Amino acid sequence: MPTIEVVPGVHQLMFAGVNIALIAEEELTLVDTGVPGSLPGILSLIRRLGRSVEEISTVIITHNHFDHIGGLPELRRLTDVKVFAHEAALVGPQAEVPYPQGIRRLLRVPFLSPIRRRFVLESGDIDVQLAGGEMLRPLGGLQVIHTPGHTPCSICLYSPERKMLFVGDAMQRRRRKLQFPAKIVSTDLAQAVESVRKLAELDFEVLVLGHGRPVTRGARAWVQALGHTEG
Repeated sequence: MPTIEVVPGVHQLMFAGVNIALIAEEELTLVDTGVPGSLPGILSLIRRLGRSVEEISTVIITHNHFDHIGGLPELRRLTDVKVFAHEAALVGPQAEVPYPQGIRRLLRVPFLSPIRRRFVLESGDIDVQLAGGEMLRPLGGLQVIHTPGHTPCSICLYSPERKMLFVGDAMQRRRRKLQFPAKIVSTDLAQAVESVRKLAELDFEVLVLGHGRPVTRGARAWVQALGHTEG
């Protein structure tokens, strides 16, 4: 599985087109867990760093979609981690899932209900609820920014000290330009556009995305250019 050291101590692992970020400090922090089957790649990266899976203390979920939460059940069978996610990610067994209307309708079909647990985390899966504005410990302080649009529970993580922004699927990279998240897999594209414009006001150089290669210099200019376009 391809890996990149984005900046010293921050590694990106890609599996099945989805990125997982590993922050390697005194403790290990994962940003998202990828699709089911991602665990071997996570373990391989951790071993290459001379660390162990037991050192993962925290998993931060950028949004409650199957390709970002799919590796969590396997990980939790190996080690005890605290899972952080936005409070809007809390869905009960009968609640609407954070997907566009077409997927929500499909998951209400009775014979498809057994696969629902593969598509979303539910309330018991989340240890710490976030509202936005919190400052988490990694990278000298990692600010939680609520960025609804792709999903109601989407968050981004901003490190002022490292001038670094983790955006999940709040935007996507296509070659040498950024785009808003695809409308077909987003719940509110107008909200997504406003969230990108809010992010463009921050001071950062490095951008880590849920899909595609990171932007390692001049990332704010990329996001500002996107914010000036129409969704």
